Amino acid sequence: MRLLRVDHIAIVVPDIEEGLGFWQTALGLSVDHREELPEQETIVAMLPVGATELELVQPTADTSGMARFLARRGPGLHHICFKVENIETTLAELKARGIRLIHDEPIAGAGGRKVIFVHPKSACGVLVELVE
Repeated sequence: MRLLRVDHIAIVVPDIEEGLGFWQTALGLSVDHREELPEQETIVAMLPVGATELELVQPTADTSGMARFLARRGPGLHHICFKVENIETTLAELKARGIRLIHDEPIAGAGGRKVIFVHPKSACGVLVELVE
């Protein structure tokens, strides 16, 4: 497994528009695209910063993992995502090493890209996403 770069850093917010206010006004970032992810019960806005992106994530249902995170911890840093060459190979290597994962198979992330999540208990308390 080889990490290619930081793909994005995700911040959970209760309201995308309110969240964008700071990032656009104070720091001058622009939204590259927005997308609703019905399976994950979220709306995301991607703001490029050099070779990486800042991802603002708003839950769309009280039952989603993002909504539970927001209720427990409030808005803030949710996860860091690294780009990998091959998600299936990466998944197999992590399983072979006994790394705890959120899902057993890749799921669809923003832009329809295949993603997997490493459970925070295996990553020093940090939720890690890997994307192909």
